[in-house]
Amino acid sequence: MPEISRFFGIIITMNFNDHNPPHLHAEYGEYEAIFDFQNNIIIEGNLPKTAIKLVRNWINLHKVELLENWNLMRNSNIPIKITPLE
Repeated sequence: MPEISRFFGIIITMNFNDHNPPHLHAEYGEYEAIFDFQNNIIIEGNLPKTAIKLVRNWINLHKVELLENWNLMRNSNIPIKITPLE
């Protein structure tokens, strides 16, 4: 799974040719959650509350880029890195 961003100990990845809905994987320590980034909801897993807020804020800032990456990866292309939250 290519890493597309990393901030505050949270690693954001996407899988090549993954299933719908468009989503990303967020890992934080031993926690992992899958976010539907178009609706900004967790569809599987869990993260601590602070990490959830950070990921949701980051998603709100980068929805267009996330969808671009999703489309790239559905066609087996390398994703672009997305600016981390600061």
